Amino acid sequence: MASEKLLKELNDQFNFEISSAYYYMGMAAYCSDKNMNGFANFFVAQAKEEYSHAMKFYEFIYDMDGRVRTQAIAEPKNDYNSFLEVFEEALKHEKLVTSKIHKLLEIAEEEKSYPTIQFLQWFVEEQLEEENSMKDIIFNLEGIKDNFQGLYLLDKELGARQ
Repeated sequence: MASEKLLKELNDQFNFEISSAYYYMGMAAYCSDKNMNGFANFFVAQAKEEYSHAMKFYEFIYDMDGRVRTQAIAEPKNDYNSFLEVFEEALKHEKLVTSKIHKLLEIAEEEKSYPTIQFLQWFVEEQLEEENSMKDIIFNLEGIKDNFQGLYLLDKELGARQ
């Protein structure tokens, strides 16, 4: 149903989503090391979400008569200079995810793969939400700076994320 090129790109995105989950676990570990359990919870939830995205690709690839092939995962960064840096890196990563989704969508449109176009629309909307979420947290962290009370309140807020 889909070209080999499109199936390869979908498979690459499946693997990128898996590596994104691992990437966010590195961020969670940094936050846990600093006893910021709410921040850590946020990134654990983010990792679970990325894994769920990978599974959407997994299922879709098989729906399109493709085969999933796993790839090696690089070790994520585990040390940062600040919580602001962690979230800036997360935003940068989400922008990379967005660009990859857009590239996939362009290929699907070129090939007139309407099921793939429909499938990817959800990810386009999801990425807009993800980027805006990271931007909001960065805005809060920039305002807080090193104010412990502000960090504590933001940590508590992020700890509520499911």
